Amino acid sequence: MKRSRINEILRETIDFMRRMNCNLPPFAYFTPEEWKHKGHEYDEVRRNMLGWDITDYGHGDFDRIGLFLFTMRNGNLKDPNNKKPYAEKYLISKEDQDSPMHFHWYKMEDIINRGGGNLMIRVYNSTPDEQLADTP
Repeated sequence: MKRSRINEILRETIDFMRRMNCNLPPFAYFTPEEWKHKGHEYDEVRRNMLGWDITDYGHGDFDRIGLFLFTMRNGNLKDPNNKKPYAEKYLISKEDQDSPMHFHWYKMEDIINRGGGNLMIRVYNSTPDEQLADTP
């Protein structure tokens, strides 16, 4: 994805989040230049990769297969300073935009639809070898 398209998606999504009365922490708006001057008080943000993530999952068609995320909290059971078993992420999808299936062995997620659209989720069990299980 070109940087100009990423910047466009970022602007559109920030505007959408503001319209939904979704307030983000100050680090959400730091420029790359500002990040260069941030000290250890932002180590958790860096270590746990908090902030923006825009992906087309390598398909090259963000509007069809893609997702915009903002990570507020991201647990990491291997980090002795952050043994949180959960993540808090804003996931923003466009109308008719798909996201591939995924799961986490050791992380809990709450899915809350705050944007007023229809959110469709299909939930599966997994097998020990990380395949989809054909079980209730």
